[in-house]
Amino acid sequence: MTDTVIIRILDREYQVHCPPEEQDALIKSSRVLDQRMRDIRKSGQVIGLERIAVMAALNLTYDLLRAQGQAADTEILDREIKRLNDKLDSALDGLKQPEL
Repeated sequence: MTDTVIIRILDREYQVHCPPEEQDALIKSSRVLDQRMRDIRKSGQVIGLERIAVMAALNLTYDLLRAQGQAADTEILDREIKRLNDKLDSALDGLKQPEL
């Protein structure tokens, strides 16, 4: 079941259908978008609601892709660290002398 949530972006109201469990994320997302669009409009470099929306979408998409790339880099680094740890453990096990 979905509910209708009213969000405001650049002083305009939009009705969005959204499942109850996703409403908080929708509201948070709309606030981030609203702030980005306000910042772009405030800069004075972009005029017109449609152009402001496109610039905000591009900026947010860039941020998302950069964050995903950093997450992928972190996963690769974690796997490499684990591989090196395993290799060190194996080497150390080979150096242990049997107890007498």
